Amino acid sequence: MIARLLRSFLAFAAAGAALRAAPLLESTAVFPANSNGIARHRIPGVVVTPKGTVLAYCEARRNNSSDWGEIEIHLRRSTDGGKTWDAPRHIAHRAARLEGNPRKKSGGEREQTVNNPVAIVDRTTGAIEFVYCVNYARAFSMRSTDDGLTWSAPVEITASFEPLRRHYDWKVIATGPGHGLQLKSGRLVVPIWLAYGKTGDHKPSASGTIYSDDHGQTWRAGDIAFPNAGDFGDPNETMITTLADGRVLLVARSVSKANRKLLSTSADGATGWSTPKFHDQLWEPICMASIVAHPAQPGLQLFSNPHTLARDASGGEMPAKSGKRENLSIKLSRDDGRTWPVNKTLDAGPSAYSDLAVLPDGTVLCLYEKGSDIVAARFNLEWLGAGP
Repeated sequence: MIARLLRSFLAFAAAGAALRAAPLLESTAVFPANSNGIARHRIPGVVVTPKGTVLAYCEARRNNSSDWGEIEIHLRRSTDGGKTWDAPRHIAHRAARLEGNPRKKSGGEREQTVNNPVAIVDRTTGAIEFVYCVNYARAFSMRSTDDGLTWSAPVEITASFEPLRRHYDWKVIATGPGHGLQLKSGRLVVPIWLAYGKTGDHKPSASGTIYSDDHGQTWRAGDIAFPNAGDFGDPNETMITTLADGRVLLVARSVSKANRKLLSTSADGATGWSTPKFHDQLWEPICMASIVAHPAQPGLQLFSNPHTLARDASGGEMPAKSGKRENLSIKLSRDDGRTWPVNKTLDAGPSAYSDLAVLPDGTVLCLYEKGSDIVAARFNLEWLGAGP
């Protein structure tokens, strides 16, 4: 009798083990350097449409890796969960050229810098809203209703940033980078940052959001979430996620002595931002990060960033200094970002900007800068050691 029960238990345990997924980690090149007439691809973003199509996009910097220059926005689609990709396509800025580079005293007027692309999945309409900037001075939106195959003509939305002048007389504006999101209310929210120094300078800076309550037809400015004040130094590139209780969480890059990411929350993604706080577990190498909610359970959040800090010869932290852009790591939180008990290296080598998305089957995509290329890593919770 005991032997029979033991055999039954072992068979049940074996069946359960078979049902659990094996750890998965694989990657594919999406935007290699020196390809398709582009010297360097940078500033990745990725979303998954309601139909499961993956849209990967980035800045295609034609001549070099500079933030200013002849830059386009390129996109690739995947219909098999990021395993294979269609050919890259130039999707923005498809309108009259807006030339001018304040960093060049001669010749810059012939360049058009299209920067900081952000896609937002509207699960109510099925459309993909897409916002970006030109020359860090004007903002535009466009829309796809066929999973990124075609895009509408761009519409200028620079006016939505004007109310922010009551806080800072900005000279530079930028959306994202990365992805935006849709709240349960239907509101679309995009993190933005602005700079108010000399024309073309990216600091001093502050960060907030813009939002749309009519599915991308019009955009409005939210409040400043991260002011450039006190201990907060030049907040800029900001990531966004929703929490289990419906609140919006922003995670900002900054140049602060604490060397940690800044966090703030809001009930509606636009107003009433909480006083920003540094999070000790989220290191700040002064580099874009990404965050995304995973639907496997309420409160499950994933975070990607180079897990490095600037250190002196004795190993001590160097306040407000850039860490090496390497050791891209994935962190996991089960309590909506209050604690991050899991931290696993995705790429120990040179690695910088990244963006995260989750496929319908729960597989996670991390589109990131690997050396001079942009690659897509696919992994599951089991690879993180956090599976069922």
